[in-house]
Amino acid sequence: MQIYLGLPNYQNNLTWLGFDDADLADGGSDRLVDAIVAWGDEAAITRRIQAHYDAGADHVCVQPLRPDGQPGPDSRALDALAPARR
Repeated sequence: MQIYLGLPNYQNNLTWLGFDDADLADGGSDRLVDAIVAWGDEAAITRRIQAHYDAGADHVCVQPLRPDGQPGPDSRALDALAPARR
């Protein structure tokens, strides 16, 4: 998240959505993280994905962050979540 929160285009969009400088500082406020990151166990994340479909989305992009903080997706999370929409 820290990379994205340092990019002006993301900052501008988040500000437009109602977040302020305090939300963008230090890796993001709890309010910001809870709003834009689906986190928790597999069931919690699946519910967040489903909420997007329930709200009318016809596709949802999932970008699972690695728990070790390294670049690249968490392939285990993709494998776990992919069956939810097959």
